[in-house]
Amino acid sequence: MRTIHPILLTALAVTIGACAKKDAATGDTLAMRDSAAARRDSSMVGMQHDSTGAHTNGWTDGHILAYAAAASNGEIAEGKAAQTKAKDAGVKAFARQMVTDHQAMLAEGTAFAKKHNVTPDTAQDDVRDLMKASGDHLKDLGSKAAGADWDKAYLDDEIDGHQKVLDKLQDAAKNTTNADLRAMLVKASGKVQEHLTKARALKEKYPA
Repeated sequence: MRTIHPILLTALAVTIGACAKKDAATGDTLAMRDSAAARRDSSMVGMQHDSTGAHTNGWTDGHILAYAAAASNGEIAEGKAAQTKAKDAGVKAFARQMVTDHQAMLAEGTAFAKKHNVTPDTAQDDVRDLMKASGDHLKDLGSKAAGADWDKAYLDDEIDGHQKVLDKLQDAAKNTTNADLRAMLVKASGKVQEHLTKARALKEKYPA
C-alpha cells in the first residue's frame, strides 16, 4: 500500500475545507433567497384580489354588492310592513320613502352587477348576518301590536340598521379601486345618511 506524502495530505485537507466552505456559503445564499421569497409571499397575502375586483380591507365588488342588496331588501320588507302597521302619519311616510329609495338602490346595484359582470357574493359572514338580522326584525315587528310602541320599535330598528349599513358602505367606498363603484357607494351613503337623520328626528316625539 502506497503512503501519501504529508504535503499531499495537507493540500488535500485544504482543498476539502475550501469546498466545504463554498458549499456552506452556497447553502446560506439559497436559504437567504428562500427566506426573502417567503417574506415577500407572506406580505402579499393581504393584497390578494379575485376576479370580481381589487380592494383592500377584505372587500370585493361581489361582496359589496351582496351586502348593499341585503340591506335594501331588508329595508323594503320592513318598510312595507310599516306602511300597513304604523299609526303615526310621519312614520308611514318615512316607510314609503324607505321602500321607494331602497328599491331604486337595489335596481342600481343590480344594473351595475350586470354591466360589470359581477356576481354578488352572498357567502360572506356579514352578508348572511345582515340577512338573518333583517328577518329577525321583521318577525319581531310582526308579533307586536300596532300602536305607538310599534312605531317606536320600527324607528329603533331603522336607526340601528342604517347606522351599521352606513359604516359598511363608507368603508367599502374608501377601500374599492373601482371608480364607478365608489361613486355609486358615495351616492348610496348619502341616501342612507338622509334616512338615518329622518329616523332620528321622528324618534324624538317618542319618550325614551
